[in-house]
Amino acid sequence: MAKFVPGEPVTTETATVEVTQSLEDFLPPGRHRFQLVVEDDAGNRSDPDTVDIIVRDSVRPTAVLDAPSQVQPASSFTLSGKRSSDVAPGRVVKFEWTLLG
Repeated sequence: MAKFVPGEPVTTETATVEVTQSLEDFLPPGRHRFQLVVEDDAGNRSDPDTVDIIVRDSVRPTAVLDAPSQVQPASSFTLSGKRSSDVAPGRVVKFEWTLLG
């Protein structure tokens, strides 16, 4: 496991490395480029190879609509979407309300 910081190489003696992420420290959505340079036992270094990784939040949020089950005619009431959620680290940022009939 390794913590990657932009511009700072991570050196290993193994051919694989885990990009460690947590809810407090993660790659934000978008395109991220990683580079690999290898060195042989004679000290010769390769040309760099790069790969682009796209971080995309593809999990749909969950809408939870709370409302009173009954109201009096001509009485105001409140609809609430406060219990709606998204998988962390995502967050709900917009609520669209529609009277269906």
